Amino acid sequence: MKNHLHPEEALNPEVNNDGIDRRGFLECMAWAGTGVLWMMTGGILKSYGMSQMIDKATGGLKKGLLVPKSDFSFVQISDSHIGFAKPANTDVVGTLNAAIAKINTMPVAPSFVLHTGDLSHLAQADEFDTLEQSLKAVKTEKIFYVPGEHDVTDNGKLYLERYGKGTLGDGWYSFDSHGVHFIGLVNVTNHVDGGLGYIGAAQLKWLENDLKPLTNSTPIVVFAHIPLWAIYPAWGWGTDDSAQALALLKRFGSVSVLNGHIHQTIQKVEGNITFHTACSTAFPQPAPGAAPSPGPLKVPAEKLRGMLGLTTVNYVEHNHTLAITDTPLIEADKIEEHK
Repeated sequence: MKNHLHPEEALNPEVNNDGIDRRGFLECMAWAGTGVLWMMTGGILKSYGMSQMIDKATGGLKKGLLVPKSDFSFVQISDSHIGFAKPANTDVVGTLNAAIAKINTMPVAPSFVLHTGDLSHLAQADEFDTLEQSLKAVKTEKIFYVPGEHDVTDNGKLYLERYGKGTLGDGWYSFDSHGVHFIGLVNVTNHVDGGLGYIGAAQLKWLENDLKPLTNSTPIVVFAHIPLWAIYPAWGWGTDDSAQALALLKRFGSVSVLNGHIHQTIQKVEGNITFHTACSTAFPQPAPGAAPSPGPLKVPAEKLRGMLGLTTVNYVEHNHTLAITDTPLIEADKIEEHK
């Protein structure tokens, strides 16, 4: 599966105020986290707040930053949980549509969208129908999916019927765009004790064969629902056999791993691999260990949209800085109010 790609407006790659310790662990919690403009630079993911872009709604350049061309862009959304209607968020369709509106205000439409799972809350046909109707509004050429555990409560039957065409096994696949190799993994169909994700021998063998023809300089983006690193195993926030997958990726100069599941932005940079989890478009969850158990986090209504989000990725050649800044969806609402 290949896409025809368009250039994207992006930030000046020389601007870098992130303060990231590239040897250690970086947390950017959900309360800050939404509307991230990602740039793929020489195969390295970097990100800035979308509020730092030229925004059609405001008609101006924010924060005085220059906006050069990039090679292509894509957007990640995650954990839309269509069908959820509890006090943490009684209007998950509305917040998904707010994320879509944010995508559609980008100066140039992203080449494609990645949805990293939990499309639905109970894997019901009407939930998938509602999601499909909302996503029709996204200004992009293609949407790629991997399932979350909420999408496979029927052993993935309905998910595979709707989103699994052309995939293998439980829904894994790969594709290439603009010299970047994308790999969609499924780690939710065989949970191990404690709810940890699991890739499995068959998928690992496929991954090994998928990577064999690629040169070491090929930028790799892996996307799956449950994080591929041990964020908080006591809550199932990790993948039991991820080390085997990551070992296969060690020879590549640039590997970026995008996940959902935990409903907040946490990042880790380890050697050649950047791990990044995305915010949910539905509801936040507590920080690792900050509550007796994971689950929907109820917050004041006026704060909810500041804790939900999306991630935008841009590819730009010849720059290797890594930065992250998050801006809340609520800023989009403020722009609308002042039109």
